[in-house]
Amino acid sequence: MVHEKSTIDHIDNVDRSHSLVEEDVKGRDFTVADTDLPPGYFRSFSFIGSIFAIGAAFGCAVGGFSLIAPVLAIINADVGPDPNIIWLALGYLLTTSIGLILVGRITDLFGRRWVFIFGNVIALLGAIVCATAHGVPQLIAGETLIGAGASVQLSYSFAVSELVPTKYRFIAQACIFLWGIPFSGLAAAVSYAFIYQTSAGWRGIYYMLIGLNGATTLLFFFCYHPPNFAMKHGTARQWEFIKHFDYIGTIVIILGLLLFLMGLSWGGTLYPWNSAHVIATLVVGAALIVAFVFYEMFANLKEPLMPIHLFKRRDWVVILVLWALGAAVYYANAILWPGMVATVYSEGHGTMWIGWVSCIPSCGILFGEYCGAWYRKKTHMQIRVAFIVGAIFLACMATSTTDSLVRSGIMIFIASSFIGWNEILCSTISTIVIDDQREIGTATGTAGSARSLISTICSTVFTTVLSNRLAKTIPAQVPGALVNAGLPAGSVASFLTAIASGSAAAFAKVSGLTPEIQAAGMAAYRKASVDAYNTVFLTTIAFSGIAIIFSIFAPNVDHLLNSNVAATLHERNTDTVVGARRKMEETNV
Repeated sequence: MVHEKSTIDHIDNVDRSHSLVEEDVKGRDFTVADTDLPPGYFRSFSFIGSIFAIGAAFGCAVGGFSLIAPVLAIINADVGPDPNIIWLALGYLLTTSIGLILVGRITDLFGRRWVFIFGNVIALLGAIVCATAHGVPQLIAGETLIGAGASVQLSYSFAVSELVPTKYRFIAQACIFLWGIPFSGLAAAVSYAFIYQTSAGWRGIYYMLIGLNGATTLLFFFCYHPPNFAMKHGTARQWEFIKHFDYIGTIVIILGLLLFLMGLSWGGTLYPWNSAHVIATLVVGAALIVAFVFYEMFANLKEPLMPIHLFKRRDWVVILVLWALGAAVYYANAILWPGMVATVYSEGHGTMWIGWVSCIPSCGILFGEYCGAWYRKKTHMQIRVAFIVGAIFLACMATSTTDSLVRSGIMIFIASSFIGWNEILCSTISTIVIDDQREIGTATGTAGSARSLISTICSTVFTTVLSNRLAKTIPAQVPGALVNAGLPAGSVASFLTAIASGSAAAFAKVSGLTPEIQAAGMAAYRKASVDAYNTVFLTTIAFSGIAIIFSIFAPNVDHLLNSNVAATLHERNTDTVVGARRKMEETNV
């Protein structure tokens, strides 16, 4: 009997040793119930400071683009002109799209703390470069750094979700979105205010980002102490993970996304769609993305960049698609509405008025996100309703006229609100439906990168349709109206050029132009423009329709909304993770 007991104990020890090795390789599971946390944990300086840092960093990330995009022409006029000014936006978009997929996986393996600190430092350096730039090339370099840092800062979804009980993840993300009010919802108005109402001008935007990025860096350093590598992997060595990291897959997907997104961004702007530049980058980029998928599937990697088993989870894939399509509709609103306001409805209004009215879709998105955060039950039904109602109101925007500012503003706000409702549900559910919360960064980062790719494709469709329609509606309506009003036919081209420049001096050079003729020509131009915009709003039906079909399969996560916290913060300079004592005791038993 003694020998038998000894044998059993030996086998048990071997099994436990084997389990420990497996656990070290995959990473410890720190999930605990909120009841196992010490009193006052959620009111501690570490927790509140971390939430504040994640939210402020999110504000810096969206502000690094949203505050600059509306005033690119003004910046170019000041430090340019330079035809490469478009790269100020492209540099940001490319680095964030690529970075999201890397940040999630790397922080899942090696820990989040220093990656988040380093990301905020990069964003800080980018803001300093932009604030002191005296030319467009320096601005592009700085904005690229801001985008690289933003790929970390935009990883808010899993960073905040793992720190709170699962049932409160929706509300936690809504708290983060509060930072979107000044940096996204009111971005156009804030940008115009810096330029027209301060002596700092557009550089004031970067001064503000310098201060906020500096504050977030300090907060992450002093407050943010999630599980580090040693806590995650026990006796495993970092070198083993570094040695087996998926470098080939990383290079392939970076090149693939870079080329494909560059092709999409170039098409119809820097180069024609049928040019070799656009076709080559799109084809090669798409081929590399496909090659990356096959490589991840069949290369038998120890540490794949994108675990293929994630895509075997139908609920997660459906949410990914719905999240991306919702973002595509959001970009339609954010891209189309400001241009529509400036072109169709700006007559008799000042610059600041245009900035405020342009904020309507972004404010609607934020309003919907806050509304959707509070009722966390039956999320699958909420997603279906959100897409149906949002799609209806967005399609109704196709009835806009040159005199329908109030009606169109209300419809775009309602449509954006329901899309925002979908945004917070999908972004949060993507962190819940995965099988293993130890892969929350990988799953959410992959979903965020895919969302960026799909939404970029969709927004490219919208802008291409708009430019193609304007190329038809303006020649069909404006010249005839000008000639009928009395403008010499030979002056029509000069009038159209003057519209593009928007300056009084350009109109003064148009031969034979009178105030009455100019009024008639501008009325025709606004009518031609609104007809083109209406066509684009009709094209959103295609994407909304696909989303409505996918929403039928949206998962119900009611049964997953428990009180478990996936990762806890620990005290500085200690290896004791808050809430881990219970797990240690259970292991010893």
